[in-house]
Amino acid sequence: MSGVLLKLTGVRKRFGAVRVLEGASLEARAGEVHAVLGENGAGKSTLMRILAGVISADAGQVTLDGRAVSLGSPSAAVAAGIRTVFQDLSVIPQLTVADNLLYGSETSARGLVLRRRRQELARKLLDGFGLGRIDTAAPVSELGLGDRQLLEVVKALRKSPRVLILDEATSALSATDSAWVLAQGRAAAAAGAAVLLITHRLHEVRATADRITVLRSGVDVLNGTVDELEDDALITAMLGRRAEVLYPSRVPPSAEDVLKVVGLVAQGLPGPIDLQVNRGEILGVGGLQGQGQRELLMALAGAQPWAGGVATLLGAAYAPRSPREALRRGVAYVPEDRQREGLFLGHSVQSNITISGLGSFVRHGLLDARAELRAAQDAAARVGISHDRLSARASTMSGGNQQKVVLAKALLGEPAVLLLHDCTRGVDVGTKAEIFELMSRIAAAGTAILFYSSDLSELVHVCDRVAVIAEGRLGAVISRDELTEDAILRVAVRLTAGSHGRVAA
Repeated sequence: MSGVLLKLTGVRKRFGAVRVLEGASLEARAGEVHAVLGENGAGKSTLMRILAGVISADAGQVTLDGRAVSLGSPSAAVAAGIRTVFQDLSVIPQLTVADNLLYGSETSARGLVLRRRRQELARKLLDGFGLGRIDTAAPVSELGLGDRQLLEVVKALRKSPRVLILDEATSALSATDSAWVLAQGRAAAAAGAAVLLITHRLHEVRATADRITVLRSGVDVLNGTVDELEDDALITAMLGRRAEVLYPSRVPPSAEDVLKVVGLVAQGLPGPIDLQVNRGEILGVGGLQGQGQRELLMALAGAQPWAGGVATLLGAAYAPRSPREALRRGVAYVPEDRQREGLFLGHSVQSNITISGLGSFVRHGLLDARAELRAAQDAAARVGISHDRLSARASTMSGGNQQKVVLAKALLGEPAVLLLHDCTRGVDVGTKAEIFELMSRIAAAGTAILFYSSDLSELVHVCDRVAVIAEGRLGAVISRDELTEDAILRVAVRLTAGSHGRVAA
């Protein structure tokens, strides 16, 4: 391993009265992957944004190769060789894949974009990274969230960085694509870069990182090599206390079906899909990323029209034509992208929680503000949001608390079925434990839950069964006693190879 390439000393940052960084320090070596861990709100992303030149530190020093550098803008950071892949995507949805990858380069003498040349360069670039399946001429808006994240990684690696920051770069990805991103990080380190890995997945840290720094309340509280630091020590350092059990014990579900689907076919979901989720059951939805899981949940939520199939909900026919109708029938959906699909960021927490149920608070044509407030308080308490945060804008909340707001909104009407699309993506270990506990309580009270996660370990530890989807079809339902990460992955790979079968629950 080489010497220290990047060093941050005594970095401080505050936003108004809120102190986010309180003198954080970090050393990253050339040729190493250095994991930066901590709960949401610990200061990780703020520290990375300072390195990326997005915001400026109030105090402290950043050195590269022993020389102090000023990173007052993103262009200054890029000029210093720092490339960043953020959880919040920077790709431009209206532009094509090629235009995003090569933005700002390859123009003619007249300043016109050489589109054919761009397409050729973009295709060569993607092929070199093993992503030839992505259409370079397609608008980025047509890509799934996972593929958009892969493009971000390719953009960052296009010109070999000295410092590569992967800030929750795997949070939206399947196990296969996450492994690809982590392999790119290892390759960048092998080429001499210092790689900073921010993730809430400890198994990714174990598989990829060389060293670890833990932040808590804006200060670095623990650092060392991966071999030196046990998981318990890391979690305790992140939380400031010993962690509770991450995955709560489960009450066996009832055999009574709540939602039963036969022969479901929808756009992007050729099917047929046959599913049954029982009262009190957490039915996992697994498989490789982008295989129809999103389309399945959206169809069940009334956001995707059905082309065929029948379903019953609590014994009555169910074929929702809109999310409003699904919600009225007792089916609530938590989308994968909380900021773009689940929240009105400029509105208050209370407004976000109650907005889909405002009609129930209208009395004689007027909104009953007290009833709305009581309902918001009850829903907030249920997910662990304090009442004094109800007036805050959703945009000011951490990622974990934003996810809690989306969950509170979904639970407001006491749904019979809860559809969860990767609801623990990008949240810290403490919030994950709270969400899993909430899911367990909701299921124990009789709610049927469909839970898609890009993290196979979550499916294995949280679910009663897992339905594996491949190429828009149901291939297998793995029962609890056969449920392992290897079993899910093996079925998913087999199915995408074209051998569809059924495994009885």
